[in-house]
Amino acid sequence: MKKRMKELKEFITYSPQQTFELGQRIGEKSLPGTVICLSGEMGAGKTALTQGIVKGIGIEDYVTSPTYTLVNEYYGDIPVYHFDVFRIEDVEELDEIGFDEYLYGQGVVIIEWPSQILESLPKEYLWISIDKGEKEDQRILKLTAQGKSYEKQIEEL
Repeated sequence: MKKRMKELKEFITYSPQQTFELGQRIGEKSLPGTVICLSGEMGAGKTALTQGIVKGIGIEDYVTSPTYTLVNEYYGDIPVYHFDVFRIEDVEELDEIGFDEYLYGQGVVIIEWPSQILESLPKEYLWISIDKGEKEDQRILKLTAQGKSYEKQIEEL
């Protein structure tokens, strides 16, 4: 059964910097236990958005996509666990690395390609779809909430 999500806001950015800045605003509103799912084709801006989220949380580390490592960890007052599950062939791979401990811990979890692991997602999360627009650097970001706390977070943006 597919979960019902409520689309709350749409943002259009016109440069990687604007996508980063939107991410920064999202990061500023993120609390321990936040789960953010990023959906979009390669080159859509998931990493730029993640860089902004991490910066908004207050971490100054250089952020890259964990394409070949599955997870990158960034530490500050609130840790950030950045997953790229594109290459996951079986969700049991997530069990092997203690995915649930990340999901239900005190950090912020960012998941790229979440449609690969829908059955492993928690009951509540923020889903951000990123699509390329008509212009070269234009991005359309649609934020949807699965859960009341995420609805509130989006409304505050």
